[in-house]
Amino acid sequence: MRAIQLLLVVVGAIAVAALAHKKGLQSSLVVVVLAALVSFVPGLPRFELPPEMILGVVLPPLLYSAALDFSFVSLTRNLRPILGLGVGLVVASTLVTGVVAWWVVPGLALVPALVLGSVVAPPDAVAALAVGRRLGLPKRLMAILTGESLLNDAAALTIFTLTVAAATGGHTVFENPLLLFGYGVLVGSLIGLALGFVVHWIRQRLRDSGLETALGLVVPFAAYLFAEELHASGVLAVVAAGLTLGHNDTSAGFATRLQGREVWKSLDVLLEAFVFAYMGLQCRFVFADLHLTGTDWLWFALPALALLATVILVRPLWVLLTYGQNKLFRRERLPWPYVLVISWTGMRGVVTMAAAAGVPPMPGRDLIQALAFVIAVGTLLIQGPSLPVLIRRLALSDPAEEREDLANAERAQQISRRAAKKTLTKLVKHPPANADPELMRRFEEQITAKLTARRAAAEVSTPALREIMLQLRRDVLAAQRLALATARDEGKLDEDTVRRELERLDYEEAAAAAVS
Repeated sequence: MRAIQLLLVVVGAIAVAALAHKKGLQSSLVVVVLAALVSFVPGLPRFELPPEMILGVVLPPLLYSAALDFSFVSLTRNLRPILGLGVGLVVASTLVTGVVAWWVVPGLALVPALVLGSVVAPPDAVAALAVGRRLGLPKRLMAILTGESLLNDAAALTIFTLTVAAATGGHTVFENPLLLFGYGVLVGSLIGLALGFVVHWIRQRLRDSGLETALGLVVPFAAYLFAEELHASGVLAVVAAGLTLGHNDTSAGFATRLQGREVWKSLDVLLEAFVFAYMGLQCRFVFADLHLTGTDWLWFALPALALLATVILVRPLWVLLTYGQNKLFRRERLPWPYVLVISWTGMRGVVTMAAAAGVPPMPGRDLIQALAFVIAVGTLLIQGPSLPVLIRRLALSDPAEEREDLANAERAQQISRRAAKKTLTKLVKHPPANADPELMRRFEEQITAKLTARRAAAEVSTPALREIMLQLRRDVLAAQRLALATARDEGKLDEDTVRRELERLDYEEAAAAAVS
């Protein structure tokens, strides 16, 4: 029965998300609201998954996909704000929310209140990043938000482990919270890096796009499960593996890159739609469980609203104090429009719901789950619709960044053309066997003029010579990719520019292969 329910949820979520997107609405909000309404249908059975399934099956591919498109360069350039948001803000939010919950929620002790604080601490960047991509936020702002999303889950889940152990009297691999956090970060990162390099080595020898893509699909789950078995951070293992493979993606085949882009794009759409549908479907049942405890609804609603306001306000206060143009902290100053947008991207999502479901039997468990649901859905409904309005009102643009993008694009094309010409010169001086000199001359002229394989391959008359021309074109494209990757590693080009140019070369090679 659960398999049928899962299938219906996935299909329904995708259909609703597609309709919302067609109407220009935020699919996450529409899916959550409709799913919450559906949960009140009389006789509807409860659809609930084990929390370890959500954390181990749904979260890893979403994080891995984001890490594949991120870069070490962007991470290091924005490391201070990323750490401040991904770690510092998570700790501050846990403490502030926990203390407020202890103060305003009747019958909730301090340690369970801190468990609630850790559950609602990590924002879910899925909706914020989707809005940012659609509205064209500046690259640095997107890099900060993406980097935060890759780190905050690890910090929050580590704090969650510590607070749950304190509430239940359990034990962790290290009793010292700093040692536990350091161990999780170090071992999880090393596992992800090692797995990433091993998979990269294997993919270089497979040279089969289908097998390479299938292997890539296994990576996030393997990284997460292996790290969790060693009591390290599975989230950071997934992120490290994704960053490693994304950085080395230039050495993969063109078909693997083209196929991988579409596969991960489709998987992101499917999982994001499912996550928000799952959140909405818990609505009636969460409050039904709370009702069985005899909780007075008025005494629940007032603290819930107070905690929702606390969670929403902690983020702007932290961002304004640490990254605004103020005299208290001057180590990292961001433009005011950036500060305002970052302040309002605090929607909660899949990690909050999974952590809430994973709270073990303990005093206040039903209260924690109900409050977490209110906060998660409340932030989505309040900040979700208002974030696009804020971004449009601010009219965010960075002329310097736009000029740099144009300069990088021109520089990338120059590097690509120089590499192509250099390789062509070598090929003409040392042509392959059975190659007609006149044909080689015409090929050089056409590639130099157009840098395209379609016209060159179309004029070849025999299959044997057509294969020679295709191989020559592949050699030229390989040289162009190597030149672009070298320029990126030397800091002459940014990651986004290189990936755009690589995508153009991939489609060019695909067109040449189709002609042959």
